[in-house]
Amino acid sequence: MNRTYELMFIVRPDMTDEDLDKLISTLQSAVPGLGGTVQKVEKMGKRRLAYTVRRFHDGIYVLMVVDGGGPMIHELERRLRVTEPVIKFLTVRIDEEQKRLAKIKALRDAKKKVSAQPAAGAEEGAAAPAAPAPATA
Repeated sequence: MNRTYELMFIVRPDMTDEDLDKLISTLQSAVPGLGGTVQKVEKMGKRRLAYTVRRFHDGIYVLMVVDGGGPMIHELERRLRVTEPVIKFLTVRIDEEQKRLAKIKALRDAKKKVSAQPAAGAEEGAAAPAAPAPATA
């Protein structure tokens, strides 16, 4: 069963762009072989870490959004664990959250449509000009 995951990992701050691109392409090429697809890869750049990790105060953040099953995630995490420049990683399943947010958005849109229809009807009645009162002499 395919699910959607966000995989964020932090690499050493002294890693070159070429090495980072090579690491990302290696992970991207491994995903289809494991039965998944890569939806998005976002290099978020160098940022300050909240706490010291392996004597590093900064790190380069990378976010990958992938579709696939549990075995694919286990293999990606294994590869990240044994890759020396990766100092931290976290995988979060987001498909349930996306369904919940879509449901909330649909409810909000339905409420907007319902509240807009009576208001439009009231505006039409208010927009009609009032007949002038007859002059009496």
